[in-house]
Amino acid sequence: MAMDAQDIENLIRASFPDAKITITDLAGDGNHWAAEVIDESFRGKNRVQQQRAVYASLKGKMDGAHGELHALALTTKAPD
Repeated sequence: MAMDAQDIENLIRASFPDAKITITDLAGDGNHWAAEVIDESFRGKNRVQQQRAVYASLKGKMDGAHGELHALALTTKAPD
């Protein structure tokens, strides 16, 4: 079963409550998403560390062929 934008945002927001989060359905099919997460906690961390933290917030929803979230293009950064 595919996830919707609000489900994805809720999972990320649980770990990053003050983040600016933008979720976009890339293909209009509910399976290919993009997320931009801007959070102060990313300051001083490299991109891999930032993205690992966001993927961890998804709590296994992207794991394997049976994950609910099939594709997520992720952009992370600290606020300007």
